[in-house]
Amino acid sequence: MALPDNSPVVHPGDFAGPKMPRVMWLLNHSSARRFEIPMLKACGFDEIFLPKIYPADPSFRSASIDVSEDRNLTIPAHDLAVLNAANWYGDPGRDAWAVANRHFSLLFFIVHTAESLGTISAHFEGAAIWRAYGLERTNSYSNIRKHFTGGLKSIERMGDRFWFGEAYRGLHEIEHEFLRRRTVYLPLGLPSTDQREGWTGNDRRIFFVCPDIGFNPYYRTIFEEFRREFAGLPYLVGGSQPIAISDPNVLGFVTKEVHERNMREMRVMYYHSREPRHVHYHPFEAVSAGMPLVFMADGMLDKLGGIGLPGRARTVAEAKTKIQRLLDGDARLMDQIRTSQHVLLEAMKPDNLATTWRENMSQVVKQLEAARIEPVRTSSRKKRIAIILPIVYRGGTLRAAKLLAQAVAEGSEQAGEAVEVVLLHLDLPSEYSSKDWSDLPTSMKTRPFNWTILDRAEAKTAMMFDGHADWQPIYEKYLVIDDGVKHLGDCDAWVVISDRLSLPLLPMRPVILVVFDYLQRHYQVSHLNDQILLANRLADHVIVTTDFTLRDALQYAGVDPRRVTKVPMLAPEKGTATRNTRETEPTHFVWTTNLAAHKNHRRAMAALQLYYEAYGGKLDCHVTGFGSGEIAKSQLPHLDGLGR
Repeated sequence: MALPDNSPVVHPGDFAGPKMPRVMWLLNHSSARRFEIPMLKACGFDEIFLPKIYPADPSFRSASIDVSEDRNLTIPAHDLAVLNAANWYGDPGRDAWAVANRHFSLLFFIVHTAESLGTISAHFEGAAIWRAYGLERTNSYSNIRKHFTGGLKSIERMGDRFWFGEAYRGLHEIEHEFLRRRTVYLPLGLPSTDQREGWTGNDRRIFFVCPDIGFNPYYRTIFEEFRREFAGLPYLVGGSQPIAISDPNVLGFVTKEVHERNMREMRVMYYHSREPRHVHYHPFEAVSAGMPLVFMADGMLDKLGGIGLPGRARTVAEAKTKIQRLLDGDARLMDQIRTSQHVLLEAMKPDNLATTWRENMSQVVKQLEAARIEPVRTSSRKKRIAIILPIVYRGGTLRAAKLLAQAVAEGSEQAGEAVEVVLLHLDLPSEYSSKDWSDLPTSMKTRPFNWTILDRAEAKTAMMFDGHADWQPIYEKYLVIDDGVKHLGDCDAWVVISDRLSLPLLPMRPVILVVFDYLQRHYQVSHLNDQILLANRLADHVIVTTDFTLRDALQYAGVDPRRVTKVPMLAPEKGTATRNTRETEPTHFVWTTNLAAHKNHRRAMAALQLYYEAYGGKLDCHVTGFGSGEIAKSQLPHLDGLGR
């Protein structure tokens, strides 16, 4: 389907005729926006959402907010407000995704966090284009994907709805097979390639652009090499510097007016980059301003027409010689460079790129249209959530696991997203019997399991067969659940009650820990304290039930605050027991406890002694809780002698 130059807009999925769907362009890069939004408009995409929030991060030094496209969106004002309030570089939340899926079918994004990559692949129902503007030669987008996902499947789940949108031809050549196969070429250009008048070159210095010198090792190395290789020549360094540099020639942030004056008055710009898959904006800015550009060979500029230009240098010595001649006023070289370098702008002209954009965006829309027309193959199986008791638990923790299982089942149904819940327990008939589960709803299944340990090679093989081909083990051993059903692979998420895991859990599925306390911060409760802390940090999410435990999760376990959620503590529904009438004389009170050291048995016994002996207490004390009948005769060190 060819894209028209001017097309009305429709709702998602309605691609009949020449109508184009709405687009979410989830980037804030100012220069890219000034080119790509008009290009999308030229392709017929008239309704485009732009994000209003971006990270307070030095890497977003070229970012800005543009609200001008909001007036072109024909979506309800409330829905637009939800989109504008969302952070699309992290996890925008369920409400924002619901609005996005209701109104938009195409999405452009960059990867800044693991959250952004995961949430797009998990929640967006349209076509998503990962915008790739090139990286340094030692890096790749496949590496970035692996870094943020840990090698686990994410965008692969989108299938043909995912695209790798390379801004320069050939970026995909070094990528892994999946990105190569899903490549679409959407060339980056300049909003305007008109050459401005007014360059004077009266300032006899080199203009060298190098941001983030104070904290970015990549740019610091470039800056130090420049100062060393061009020692003795006058220079001025542009680019944002969040950390001040003790060099009077490094400008840091300047206003637009000062920057434009520098572009008019500086004698020559030097561009150092030999990167074959990335180019910065400022060399083209210099060419547009009429400033002579001296640049190194073998970089991206060669692919854009730079080979053979007078400003091209094969070695630093050659570059230094040419720059020295320009600083000395060599008018002939100056004219040769200025009159020839405009060829670099040809590859960036919108008119030269519009056809490619129209044809390739047509491919994206056509495939999405085909996917909409095909019969939807929906699985008859509901999502399945596993609630796992990792060790033998009785009493309160066992009750909490049952309550959580019931809450998940009932809550999901109330939300219109009913799931199956499976409660797993260790396969120990001496510890558990069918009676332990008799109070669960009949629809809820229980499943016994045993822990199995895999070494690195076995773990990698298991993950590969589960579809995570890029995953690499970083620990020597891993735990897997041997439940007789694909190692719990039939479940979509694993919820582990407590953090008592002796080894890292093989991450075949998202892992959520429900942690009721961090007793090990205050008591010696296990020889696995370090491993327990690791379990918290490796979990995809941690759920706690009190403010005290929340603080421990952050301050003691070191869990990322974005991965911790406090929920209300669950309690059983009211039982069937009847209360004594008020006229009945009270006979007893209840002490609920167990054998654990943190229950403060000795202080409780001292209090009871005080109650009976000093104050003449008349009420009986009924001791309840799992194992409480053993308190008086236990040989545990903290209970020794209590029976006397």
